[in-house]
Amino acid sequence: MKLSIVIVNYNVKYFLKQCLASVFGSQRRLADGSELEIDVWVVDNDSVDGSVEMVGKDFPQVQVIANKENIGFARANNQALERIAERGQQPDSLILLLNPDTLVEPDTLVRCADFMQAHPDCGGLCVKMLDGEGNYLPESKRGFPTPEASFYKISGLIRLFPHSQRFAAYYMGHLDDNAVNEIEIMPGAFLMFRHEVYSAIGGLDESYFMYGEDIDFSWRIRMAGYKNYYLPETHIIHYKGESTKKGSMNYVYTFYNAMSIFVKKYYSGRDARLFNGLLQVAIWLRATLAWLGRIGKRLALPAMDFALAYGGFLLLKQTWATLWGGDAAYYPSEYTTLIIPLYILFLMAFSWLNGGYDRPTRLSRIARGMGIGLLILLAFYSLLNDNQRYSRMLLLTGSLWTMTSTILIRLALSAAGSKEHSLRKRGRTLIVGSAEESERVRTLYHSLGMPDDLLVSDSSLQPHRLQEIIRIEHIEEVVFCGADIELPSIIDLMSHLKTTGVEYRIAPAQGDFIIGTGGILSPDALYLDNLDTISTDTCRRRKRLFDIGTSVLLLVASPLLFWFQKRKSAYFPHCLQVLTGRLTWVGYTGRRGVFSPHDLLSETTADTQRRLLLRYMCHYKTTTDSAILLRNWNNI
Repeated sequence: MKLSIVIVNYNVKYFLKQCLASVFGSQRRLADGSELEIDVWVVDNDSVDGSVEMVGKDFPQVQVIANKENIGFARANNQALERIAERGQQPDSLILLLNPDTLVEPDTLVRCADFMQAHPDCGGLCVKMLDGEGNYLPESKRGFPTPEASFYKISGLIRLFPHSQRFAAYYMGHLDDNAVNEIEIMPGAFLMFRHEVYSAIGGLDESYFMYGEDIDFSWRIRMAGYKNYYLPETHIIHYKGESTKKGSMNYVYTFYNAMSIFVKKYYSGRDARLFNGLLQVAIWLRATLAWLGRIGKRLALPAMDFALAYGGFLLLKQTWATLWGGDAAYYPSEYTTLIIPLYILFLMAFSWLNGGYDRPTRLSRIARGMGIGLLILLAFYSLLNDNQRYSRMLLLTGSLWTMTSTILIRLALSAAGSKEHSLRKRGRTLIVGSAEESERVRTLYHSLGMPDDLLVSDSSLQPHRLQEIIRIEHIEEVVFCGADIELPSIIDLMSHLKTTGVEYRIAPAQGDFIIGTGGILSPDALYLDNLDTISTDTCRRRKRLFDIGTSVLLLVASPLLFWFQKRKSAYFPHCLQVLTGRLTWVGYTGRRGVFSPHDLLSETTADTQRRLLLRYMCHYKTTTDSAILLRNWNNI
């Protein structure tokens, strides 16, 4: 039996590498004694992270289709499906659509192939999916998205009644997650079907750019007279959402627009109008709620800081007015309604500029920022006329209270167990594997500049022993060595260690990277806290403030500078685009700019440009942007 596997990739090189390694490490012996022949296709949608080069070097047996643009999920899959069909297939051959951010168990492919051989009525098959922490993903099996089922999902009722046949129909929650069942819709992350099904119904509908095409394809399989099955006897890990931001406005629109396409295709008349109206409401409602949620999350902590600081300031004012002025109403109303809020906002602004609201929380940043702000306020206060001065003592004590109350809030949040505001020292990392593999992982951690707080455990230990080690040694992260522990065992250990609250990573048998839900750890990935990388909030804020300040200066100085420009038509557009955030003065990977880091030199080779870009991103300084801008001042 032949199995053709199609993987569509977009900028997830390390996930793809681990996925391919799990596929080629799979068992091949079927229940009838024959061999499962695997044919793998990777369709790359114009990745810029070196995915295509990696596949060519590490997996030369893979057929690669390298697109020059992102043509979407459905169209990319169809490219490979058409090539597979052109080669001719055996009557019993199978096709699998697989996400790159997945890991298959050693027996997953043969178990699925055996099931489809044993069930001639099975046109499509999916398996039980777990996330990177070992938790069950409800989208492993889904029902047809009727207007009623979609409403219960959109409204959130599905979360209140996760096992109801009515309210949880979208995820078929009434069916046992651990039992084989006929289902309606299969997920595109792992969707196996017969080649004869493809011949009968064709490929994925390219009207869908992303999302919805798996619903459409699954439904067409059923309409052609076949059944779709859910097989929980084998698992895959799906690092869900690695290439999409599911809280973004774009995700909300893309997902529900796909549903709208589906409705127009399969519904008609009044039902179609009703369902589409519901979807449009859902698009704007979810987008608005997502936007308000992000704003609320960002403003919640500053609002707490301001409220507590303001309350303390008022108490100090009342106390000082009574003791010193002999009258609780000694200070004018504008001092309470205007001056005190301005003091607090000024101090909070300097705390923000110094990283007081960045993650992880650092109390020293808050103290430094507000300390600088207080000195500036005192200096400004000394320049005021006597009739404009209210009280230097109140300014000093109120500012110190603002700093103290802000720090107290962080301490309270940390004590309450908030991971975002945790102030405790990071726990240790436990490496589970053989001595040889553990040493390899330890060396990789050291090369990445990670803290040398690593503990090694033998992979033969039982789950209860690992639980004891995690508790006694204050373990925060567990790294499983993929060369020593097979995926089923890793999943089993994850399920036993859930109550410990640790995070999990997997170190593949080959490769200089470690993968997990928290991201990738590798020599060329910018995930290191000890590097002042451009990905940090502090550096991005400094860069944005630099862009705004220089854009304003260039616009003010334009009557003089404009006449010396080599490309006069671009001067004002560039200044305005940088000012509004559409461009940055010095661009880098993922961010368009007027200039590049290599513009600091007259002539550079491609290799030098790459190294300059990497250094710029790893060690960002506004002085570098200044130097590049000054060097090219007449070429803006």
